[in-house]
Amino acid sequence: MALAVYGAPFQARLGRLLQYREAAFAGFITQCWWGGLKVMILAAFYGSALATQGTASLPLTLAQSITYVWLAQGLLAITPWGGDPDITAAVRDGSILHDRLRPVDTYAYWYARSAAWLLGRALPRLALMLLFAGVGLRAAGLGSWALRAPEGAAAFAAALVSLGLGLAVSTAITNVVNVFTIVTGTDRGASTVLGTFMILLSGNEIPLPLFPDWARTFLELQPFAALLDTPFRIYLGQLRGGAVLRAMALQVFWWSVLVLIGRRLLARAVARLEVNGG
Repeated sequence: MALAVYGAPFQARLGRLLQYREAAFAGFITQCWWGGLKVMILAAFYGSALATQGTASLPLTLAQSITYVWLAQGLLAITPWGGDPDITAAVRDGSILHDRLRPVDTYAYWYARSAAWLLGRALPRLALMLLFAGVGLRAAGLGSWALRAPEGAAAFAAALVSLGLGLAVSTAITNVVNVFTIVTGTDRGASTVLGTFMILLSGNEIPLPLFPDWARTFLELQPFAALLDTPFRIYLGQLRGGAVLRAMALQVFWWSVLVLIGRRLLARAVARLEVNGG
């Protein structure tokens, strides 16, 4: 019963978002541009390192770093840049009251809709990125800059599971921003702060393994690593066996913490909710 109640809005919104092909293609073109710039920067960085001290000490090879970048660009939309725009609009026009009157758990209802919003924007762009970076670049004779295959079938399967957990964490973060939207009446402040931390600490801007050694432990343990870095390192074969299970356990931990925080903040926010007009 619960699956049907919350699965229906998830499926409805996901289906609607998948129809926005022009928006997905425009986002894909933009992400290809930025991905190409990042790949060229990485190539220059590795070339300089090779000329001075060698690249053997680096935690990722150039090919692994390039694959990391293309995956990050393809999955950019699955990361939480802010609150759910539908909820933000509902807060502004007062229709959020309708969600409070539904005979469902408001947090779970918003969670299902936000998950569909993140996934619906990401899937078309990811599919196009896989074709471009995995097939198109090789066909154009740029195989050294192409996205590489996963480190075996087991790594690919584990990476998919980890990516699903990353989506769960991303949705939980989005729901926290949704609650702040209720309190402040806008998602701009929370989105600005969140975007700054997310793009740097998730591995989207720079692969986290390339950060200095003194920051490595913190970067691996903080919640934003669960979004992209963890599934990518599994995909690349950097995490194996027990390390994979520990990394997934950390993803589950952060999801649980963020859901608990979101629920408590929502309970306090709706207790003080006032809707003006009539």
